[in-house]
Amino acid sequence: MSGRTAGLWLALLAASAAGTAILEWIGLSAGLLLGPMVAAIAFSARGAGLSLPRPLFVGAQAVIGCLIAGTLDIGTFARVVTQWPLFLGVTAATLGASSLLGYLLSRWRVLPGSTAIWGSMPGAASAMVVMADAFGADARLVAFMTYTRVVCVAGAASILAAALGAHHGGDWLVTMLAPAPLIPSLATLAVAGIGAVAGLKLRIPAGALLVPMAVGIALHAMGVLRMTLPEPVLAVSYALVGWRIGLAFTRETFALAAKALPRVLLSTFVLIGFSAALSLVVARLTGIDPVSAYLAVSPGGLDSVAIIATSVPVDQPFVMAMQALRFLAVLALGPTLARAAATRFAKSNSSPSLLGEGDRDA
Repeated sequence: MSGRTAGLWLALLAASAAGTAILEWIGLSAGLLLGPMVAAIAFSARGAGLSLPRPLFVGAQAVIGCLIAGTLDIGTFARVVTQWPLFLGVTAATLGASSLLGYLLSRWRVLPGSTAIWGSMPGAASAMVVMADAFGADARLVAFMTYTRVVCVAGAASILAAALGAHHGGDWLVTMLAPAPLIPSLATLAVAGIGAVAGLKLRIPAGALLVPMAVGIALHAMGVLRMTLPEPVLAVSYALVGWRIGLAFTRETFALAAKALPRVLLSTFVLIGFSAALSLVVARLTGIDPVSAYLAVSPGGLDSVAIIATSVPVDQPFVMAMQALRFLAVLALGPTLARAAATRFAKSNSSPSLLGEGDRDA
């Protein structure tokens, strides 16, 4: 690592710490995620050229997987079984709305080819980028779309939580310095490490997140291990996830997507609005609070929603169960839906474009 690069990382760390402190001070939830995310976007957009080493992000995903596992138990699964029409209906509605928006963006040629279709899939951002690249879409623009949505959803959820008084308060530093039980913490970190390696070896999409989560859920549900993570480990993982998202917004990506940005943002806000309306229905049907309902159906990444959900007093099992179900549905059905929409788009390729001829060639 060169001296310049080391200096940039130190500056990013300082900016992230300052951003986190400001966001927590003003009462926004998940400052440990949003502060580093905003700082990374600013640095990357100014041409810092930083890239988070993959092992660090893999480790952060594994920790978040264990964090999610700790919120789920037998009662949660019984709830899913009892309310299966609701869970499946919400998942289908979100996937359907996302697929329709992606198809329309492709039909209007806001982005080339099937890129918009892949980029509109809710959640599983990293997996969608990899699979989109494998199927010939522009992975850079898919990443831009997915992470733009993640940033917007995370910001909207934090503002909603603060507006409805669902923020824990300014005790985050005290909480972070609180001691954690040694043996359960070491065992949980072992699950995270071994699970991440297994997920990578097995080449499971998002395996670094899913395998530790699955193993952790099993151990937690059986009462073998209560998933316990030290707050400093969580704080570092939150920052790494924020950096991973923020550093994806490079100058080149902004330049590539500049003309499509207004429509991408519009589609993101439409999807957020749809999710907000859907959350009102969910809240009315289940009797849960509006913040829990919104986080449960919000089209952000599973890892970022998990971080927000654990930083505010919400119905965490319900939020995680709904998000995990949609995450798995996206992994299982996302490629099929994207291919089907892309095929339909190819058949109607002669449709009028919203962009001019010069934009189309670009």
